[in-house]
Amino acid sequence: MIKIAVVLFILIAGVSIWKLTDTAKSKTYVKEKSISNPDSTKSNGENMSDKIIKTDEEWKKELTPEQYHILREKGTERAFTGKYWDSHELGTYICAACSTELFESDTKFESGCGWPSYFEPIDSSRIIYKDDNSFGMKRTEVMCAICGGHLGHVFDDGPPPTGLRYCINSGSMKFIPKEK
Repeated sequence: MIKIAVVLFILIAGVSIWKLTDTAKSKTYVKEKSISNPDSTKSNGENMSDKIIKTDEEWKKELTPEQYHILREKGTERAFTGKYWDSHELGTYICAACSTELFESDTKFESGCGWPSYFEPIDSSRIIYKDDNSFGMKRTEVMCAICGGHLGHVFDDGPPPTGLRYCINSGSMKFIPKEK
């Protein structure tokens, strides 16, 4: 009986240490990959004075069901089904909820993942970064700094110059074509 208790104690202690180490690595990832916003005084949108706060009922009236699911419930569209995953038009991608300019088409690239991918936002102060450990994965969620809408995730497997891949749901954005 004592042997079983000792084995259980060792297992529980080992799992606890592993989780602590994993958490420390996760926080280091954000710092090492420059996903945070060191060049802005706006602290990744946390101190922006023009934030939009609405009730769920207000958002449901303004957004399509798909937009609401993605932006407010942190949903996702299936790969290769979104409106912009294969778009090559020149212009600006804005938040579908609040019209904040998020990405320029000249930062979009073919990642092969099935969602629109960008190597940098227009201004990193327009993005909020948050650890996301849902579905057994370690990711960094990206949200609009103005309305708090879920956009997608950022990964460290993108092309130069940033090495980042902002994997964004088409349903979280609208597109404004560049004037000719």
